[in-house]
Amino acid sequence: MLDDPFQPFEPDGPEERRRKFSQIPVRQIVPNLITVLAICAGLTGVRLAFEHRFDVAVAMVLAAAFLDAIDGRVARAIGGTTKFGAQMDSLADVINFGVAPALVLYAFVLDQARSFGWIAAMIYAIACCLRLARFNVMLEDPDRPKWQSDYFVGVPAPAGALVVLLPVYLGHLGLAPVRAVAFGVALYTFLIAFLMVSRLPVYAGKTVARIPRRAAMPLILGVVLYAAVLMSYTWETLTLTALAYLLALPFSARAYARRERLETDVGEVLESSASRVE
Repeated sequence: MLDDPFQPFEPDGPEERRRKFSQIPVRQIVPNLITVLAICAGLTGVRLAFEHRFDVAVAMVLAAAFLDAIDGRVARAIGGTTKFGAQMDSLADVINFGVAPALVLYAFVLDQARSFGWIAAMIYAIACCLRLARFNVMLEDPDRPKWQSDYFVGVPAPAGALVVLLPVYLGHLGLAPVRAVAFGVALYTFLIAFLMVSRLPVYAGKTVARIPRRAAMPLILGVVLYAAVLMSYTWETLTLTALAYLLALPFSARAYARRERLETDVGEVLESSASRVE
């Protein structure tokens, strides 16, 4: 007989067993609870999609994206980051931004394309998984230049979920999910899957920690305006947001190339100066 049916929670791996503390801080549990809520939102979105309640299904996927965006920040803010939480967050992303959007899109329109639509949904989900695995590996690369942390390699999973659901937004604006449209949506799904696993540099904005004082008020008003427009004109706003993101990708790639040339030129100048000194 087991004394305790549940294994002890080890947020940082087996080495926790060697510690003398028999309890763990609550702050290490809170970020994991947020991650679990994100998983619940993503899976609920799938259920609602198969019940043909696509408006609420999309809301659930977007809620999962919001919770995913804050769990890591909450963990860092309260000092609750753990190895367990990092792994759980990555696995949750596969569900919330790979499986859930693919099934929502399949229930909405891709099922009209039969097997071709199902293949498109599977490819998207698998591409999301591959993209997240590559992201985790790149985090452990010590040779990656620091400036490259400003960019993702490929479209990130939350953004991929946002843009792949574009046909659902358009469907609520009058685009009928008929068989002819379904094949076009399948091709679009293949495109988003390709962008996720591609080497396309996408600006991340992670290092933006401070803004000019004069920009604070316009930024706050802009966020409030966007939220108000999103609530009032949900499908129009989501459509424009997804299209704007896709249109911004070439500019992101160009900015990366410009920065890469600058870093290369600076490196050559430093090497030349060092050789002269020698």
